Amino acid sequence: RPPPGRAGQVRQARNRTDRMAFVSEIKLFNKWSFSEVQVSDIALQDYMAAAAPNEVYVPHTAGRYQMKRFRKAKCPLVERLVCSMMFHGRNAGKKLMAVRIVKHALEIIHILTDQNPMQVLVNAVSNAGPREDSTRVGSAGIVRRQAVDVSPFRRVNQAIYLISIGAREASFRNIKTIAECLADEVINASKGSSNSYAIKKKDELERVAKANR
Repeated sequence: RPPPGRAGQVRQARNRTDRMAFVSEIKLFNKWSFSEVQVSDIALQDYMAAAAPNEVYVPHTAGRYQMKRFRKAKCPLVERLVCSMMFHGRNAGKKLMAVRIVKHALEIIHILTDQNPMQVLVNAVSNAGPREDSTRVGSAGIVRRQAVDVSPFRRVNQAIYLISIGAREASFRNIKTIAECLADEVINASKGSSNSYAIKKKDELERVAKANR
């Protein structure tokens, strides 16, 4: 076949560009776009990998995020939630099961809120991390608690931890599936509702810290 003329080459290049543009947007589970996700809390922006360049199709990157301090801040936020669902011996290492649970939970969140579930999750993590905590200070048997500020990184870590614990405890000995409980927990946390286990624990920690200032 003879090589295409100038017009044919332009057409081929345009088709290639169109294909690239179509493929280039990465969506979580090929459904949820990362482009419109906003982290409203400035302090947490560097520690929540919820937008470019941390977009993934599936929250299963098999990255080595524990090799170095602070590297897990680059782990996609959804994958961190997936990893935190794999606790309590019988669930350890079952990442595909955890991915499925989170996928179902995101679909339920989308149905209930009619928003991008990624944005709802980001809001929930922003709201659920305690901003003030108390530490034990003292020596020679005299111990008292001292209020301290919480770093942004720990706020994100603790929020994910509390959300997953809340979902796990809500679904235990309950007819509701863990995906439904996780969806409820994330939605309530994103609204700042005290029905959320994570928000209740956050308020409790902040109240104790305030008493020990």
